[in-house]
Amino acid sequence: MLLDFSLGQMLVIALLFVWAGFVRTSLGFGGAALGLPLMLFVHNDPLLWLPLIGTHLLFFSGLTLRTRLHNVDWRYLWRSSIYIIPPAIIGIFGLVSLPTLWLNVFIYSITLFYGLTWLFNRAIESRKKWVDKVLLVLGGYVAGTSLSGAPLMVAVFMRYVSKDQLRDTLFVLWFILVSIKMTTFIALSVDLHFLAALALLPIAAVGHMLGLKAHNAIMRNDSLFKRWIGGGLVIVSALGLWHLRM
Repeated sequence: MLLDFSLGQMLVIALLFVWAGFVRTSLGFGGAALGLPLMLFVHNDPLLWLPLIGTHLLFFSGLTLRTRLHNVDWRYLWRSSIYIIPPAIIGIFGLVSLPTLWLNVFIYSITLFYGLTWLFNRAIESRKKWVDKVLLVLGGYVAGTSLSGAPLMVAVFMRYVSKDQLRDTLFVLWFILVSIKMTTFIALSVDLHFLAALALLPIAAVGHMLGLKAHNAIMRNDSLFKRWIGGGLVIVSALGLWHLRM
């Protein structure tokens, strides 16, 4: 499918995968949430982009975790998984069965919500156990549908996982969720565009390396970074929803 794009579109796609890799590694989450809405402007079918993003996430999270598994909060990861994985599976089946228009509206709407919370510095917070469970269930479903449920789940994980273990624990969670998604894609004969994903790996690796270098600096200026990103997401999501309306 990627081979059908023009040279200009391929250059844009390359930049978007650098961006997704940068965000994923620098924040520990958000590669799909911040990359997918932009990719939909190039081609509006999420089932093209999500297998590519999933393949890259498996590769780079596995690469990062090979020496970091000792730094994972396994206890909380397993406790939270019972609320995340079942709705994620339901979301995957929604992804492959819902009309493309509905999926795009859903993706742009959830991205608009994230953008507004970041722009106005309104963090998604949970201070009660039942709210924790609701956010994990919603995050699992959104992750299953579009791989963009990370901010909802991160809001809960930040309460229970130490800051030093947070990124590595989240990487394991993403690895598990994407493994389930990719396995379901294979079972349902969804085209993974595996050769295209391999071709884009070196490009995404540039973003991955830049993200590793920028991680500490971004963590020190987390609010400012998210405000800028939030403003961009609001613009992109609003344009995307307007385009769908037209």
